[in-house]
Amino acid sequence: MRLVLLGAPGSGKGTQASRLKAALGVPHISTGDMLRAAVAAGSAMGRKAKAVMDAGQLVSDDILLGMLEERLAQPDATGGFILDGYPRNLAQAAALDQLLTKLGQPLDAVVKLEVPNEAIISRCEIRFTAEGRADDNPDTVRKRLAIYAEQTAPVADFYARHGKLQVVDGVGELAEVTARIKRALQHESAAAGG
Repeated sequence: MRLVLLGAPGSGKGTQASRLKAALGVPHISTGDMLRAAVAAGSAMGRKAKAVMDAGQLVSDDILLGMLEERLAQPDATGGFILDGYPRNLAQAAALDQLLTKLGQPLDAVVKLEVPNEAIISRCEIRFTAEGRADDNPDTVRKRLAIYAEQTAPVADFYARHGKLQVVDGVGELAEVTARIKRALQHESAAAGG
């Protein structure tokens, strides 16, 4: 299964990807985690990314695509993957399609987690208090939600036009949301004839 999880920052993509990876038998690939690891390692790219992320902005497409290509080439990703946090804009969606075509691994499905902004801000405030992640600061979250609405929300339309999009209600108990995603994937698999 080659899956993209879409949704606003704080919509639960990472949590759901972690829950789904064992069931689907594929790795969870989070561009956010990849970036945070680079920041923690203090690499040149990590230092650049940190400044951008702390300001509530998005890291450049070229950096992310290069990191993603390296990751998708690793053996554990050849049988599929769950992508979380990428693509964030139409240019990335097109670049991802080209990369996956080159790798011979086209997407099977795209699931968008639908969560109201008020719920997201509340979730991120809890995570900010617990983990202290600068990108979960309420002001930063509001900036990220505005960027998401402008740049990332159109990606869902892109995948809808390609017949890949399933929209899932992301509000509720974790297991309930996971079950909704699994039903959406079964629907997508049946629709694709698999």
